[in-house]
Amino acid sequence: MASNGLNKWIVSGNLAADAEIKTVMLKNGETANVAKATLYVQKPRNREESFTVSLSIWDKSAAWQTLPFLKKGSLIICTGNVEPSPYISANGNVPRAGLEMSVLDIDLDIVKDGEQSGEGNGETNEKETVGAIA
Repeated sequence: MASNGLNKWIVSGNLAADAEIKTVMLKNGETANVAKATLYVQKPRNREESFTVSLSIWDKSAAWQTLPFLKKGSLIICTGNVEPSPYISANGNVPRAGLEMSVLDIDLDIVKDGEQSGEGNGETNEKETVGAIA
């Protein structure tokens, strides 16, 4: 099997916010649903620093089934195609490098369920999951 043109990435990080679903118009005139989210990825040598990856999760992908579990702070592992997405920063008009991932599959590691624990102390419960939710 030739790997010419292969673009498959695996990245792990925490969600910046719950995934948001939008309906978009495709070039052929049909509509499709896509969920957008941002993933914070810690650098392995300096855990104080991180970078972000913009995620696009399309309704026909295996990753779409995990949407109910994609809550702010959840640690997830994404597999998909990555493309550069340069932008100009709002603070100082500085050119920045960005990454956009079209997610094919998501494995759930530590899921924030959003329920309140204890007597209203504001902390969220965490549930560790093993493997992917299908």
